[in-house]
Amino acid sequence: MPESWLSIALRALVIGLLLIWSVVPVSMIVLSSFKPTPDIFTYPPTLLFEPTLEHYRTLWEKWPDFFLTLRNSAIIALCAMALTVFSSALAGYVYSRYRSSALAGSAVFLVAIRLLPPIVITLPLYPVVDFLKLSDSYTLLILLYATFFVSLGTMILKTFIDGIPEELDQAAIIDGASELQILWRIIVPLSAQGAVAASIFVFVYAWNEYLFAFIFTTTRAKTAPVVISEMMASLNGVDWGLLFAAATTQLLPVVTFVILVQKYLIAGLTAGSVKG
Repeated sequence: MPESWLSIALRALVIGLLLIWSVVPVSMIVLSSFKPTPDIFTYPPTLLFEPTLEHYRTLWEKWPDFFLTLRNSAIIALCAMALTVFSSALAGYVYSRYRSSALAGSAVFLVAIRLLPPIVITLPLYPVVDFLKLSDSYTLLILLYATFFVSLGTMILKTFIDGIPEELDQAAIIDGASELQILWRIIVPLSAQGAVAASIFVFVYAWNEYLFAFIFTTTRAKTAPVVISEMMASLNGVDWGLLFAAATTQLLPVVTFVILVQKYLIAGLTAGSVKG
């Protein structure tokens, strides 16, 4: 039965409102990073102005460490992404191909523990981190980010692996393949789309995460969101143009990454929603 014009109009309205809600604030930040300081908070806002790179020059001159922390963010996000996808592929394969009450219980626990807000474990974790001498290190943030997203990654990979016929596994076993060879030569290539989808979620989270980076880093492993918060807490007051320039610079890599792989993101979001 074809959709009525009312349902189409309502759907278009909802999509439009969501776009306004998400796109307009980001667009204002990006535009403001190119506005002269007096024009940033003019009311009503103007879209006609003479662009300037003044705020980006100030960012480079006064906050050179910000660009070093962008490198830290990239290293941590990429390593957390790789660790999460590797662990999730192994776990997703087990959950997809094996059945037991213990596995079912662990799957429920895996999802339930992810529902805890990060702040709940932060304080109890601090003495452990201090004892292991992992404070202010890439290793700690990589492990934390991977831990918090391995549950989502596992569920995404399990859904994709469920769609791979088990007959392929059996045929490979008859040909003498080991379980590791089945995983590497059959499961991983055929579930690559799911792996990319999981990678996107982990990378975006790790790139933007603030709480763990703020609490557990000081200098060596400090990430870009922490430096942006320091800009807001400056004793000389907030230089909003500088802040908008930093936010735009920090936003650009992750937005570019998501745009390039958006089709895999959509595949991850819709995984399992349609059965053949």
